[in-house]
Amino acid sequence: MDFFPTPKQLSRIKLAVFVLALLPFVRMAWLTVSGQLVEPLQFITRGSGDWTLYFLCLTLAVTPLRRLLQWPWLIRLRRMLGLYAFFYAFLHFLTFLWFDHFFDVQAMWKDVLKRPFITVGFSAFVLLLPLAITSTNGMVKRLGGKRWQWLHRLVYIIAPLGILHFWWMKAGKHDFGQPILFGLIVAALLGVRLWWAYSKRAAAPAAAKGCSGCCH
Repeated sequence: MDFFPTPKQLSRIKLAVFVLALLPFVRMAWLTVSGQLVEPLQFITRGSGDWTLYFLCLTLAVTPLRRLLQWPWLIRLRRMLGLYAFFYAFLHFLTFLWFDHFFDVQAMWKDVLKRPFITVGFSAFVLLLPLAITSTNGMVKRLGGKRWQWLHRLVYIIAPLGILHFWWMKAGKHDFGQPILFGLIVAALLGVRLWWAYSKRAAAPAAAKGCSGCCH
């Protein structure tokens, strides 16, 4: 289906995505402030973690959808989706640092080193930091396109780490439904990229042979 929005339409799409992506945070904040939650800390922690994974999956889905639907303009949404993944990851980390440890960095660090599922989650958050910092056009120019692309491929490590963190968290309750679903989605999105890379490499020698035959 061909759809090529005008600049004005694209601005409206970006605004709609921005507002929709912010709604989960607004809901969490409202339910907490209004006192409607029995366990607000648990609700915010779980909600922010879930939405981090949702936005990581959406960010990874942009390129496959762009190629499948032939909508090149979708790439204009990827940065925003990635920044929202960082936003909810930061909120998830903040609840851990604030409510679990009351900003006691030393106690937090001991917890990170002691509990493997927190170690994995913290590692994913740390790897997200350079991606968020270098998300501006200015940083793309400073780093150069190729180096910027290589840096942002860290998301291929971050997403599996986030799922492993989620898996270990759910392991205590033997509730693996959501982690398995997230795992399958991320595996499919990364698998598509591996297939494209393999196909590109396989096609290169054939193209070279064809060119060689034409030259002779």
